[in-house]
Amino acid sequence: MFAALNAFQTAGGASGGSQAAFTTAGTFSWTAPAGVTSVCVVCIGGGGSGATGQTSSKTNGGGGGGGGLSYLNDYAVTAGNTYTVVVGAGGAVGSNGTEANGNAGGDSYFVSGSVARGTGGGGGVAGGAGGAGGTNGATGASAGGTGGAGGNGGSTLLSYASYAGAGGGGAAGYSGAGGLGGTAGSPLSGSNGSGGGGGGGATWGSSAINEGGSGGGTGILGQGTSGTGGVQDATGGNAGTGGSGGATGGTYGGAGGAYGGGGGGGYWYQFGSGPTIGAAGGVGAVRIIWGAGRAFPSTNTGDV
Repeated sequence: MFAALNAFQTAGGASGGSQAAFTTAGTFSWTAPAGVTSVCVVCIGGGGSGATGQTSSKTNGGGGGGGGLSYLNDYAVTAGNTYTVVVGAGGAVGSNGTEANGNAGGDSYFVSGSVARGTGGGGGVAGGAGGAGGTNGATGASAGGTGGAGGNGGSTLLSYASYAGAGGGGAAGYSGAGGLGGTAGSPLSGSNGSGGGGGGGATWGSSAINEGGSGGGTGILGQGTSGTGGVQDATGGNAGTGGSGGATGGTYGGAGGAYGGGGGGGYWYQFGSGPTIGAAGGVGAVRIIWGAGRAFPSTNTGDV
């Protein structure tokens, strides 16, 4: 059974165009309206979640990778027919005090994984490496970017300044990669996204003890301004901002930004709580547009 459409489907605007967006994880059906013979689609995979710290190695958790982005223009449809839409969930997190790797985000696709598919970002490793960024995973899609990788977890043995999870990677852009998550230790800050990708979340640094910042998401209304990487400061790692109108990621255990931001990693605290969970990845999304003179990444892709 298909889940209900959890988004919008507007009537045709002045240009005769329209759109439908799917922004909650699940499987949906979309019916091509009367007179519609082709559509353009963008798919963003869910972000991976950050890992916990690791007791045995006394290291902090790796950040989750950002979701990949795939878009496809002029895909032929038949009015009245229904088409499958799948939106990938963000990677889930575990429990405080229990070592656990992060979880990968789910793939988002239209019709099938070979038509248009943004793959989910990888989960971070407990006390280790960041998750890989998702990709444009469809052979039929026109283009798309790769999500930013999560930052690597660092050792907690050197100083309080290293008690922190790594940053989550930013979601992919329409023509470039999402920002890399900041590594616990050095470099502390996340990098900027390119081509509209969300900026990578930074680790915290200085005297506070906190999870890493999460990566920013990427918007679904077409290519726009790139996201910026979160910057380490005296109280913790700031999250990466969203690209192309996407949401900024959460700080200190807050989830990756919509859509597709990777979750920040947790930390291991030898004087207290032990392994602390990282953050969940941001949910993915699928958006369909139709009408004359519309095409991703940026030709009349707004809501009309």
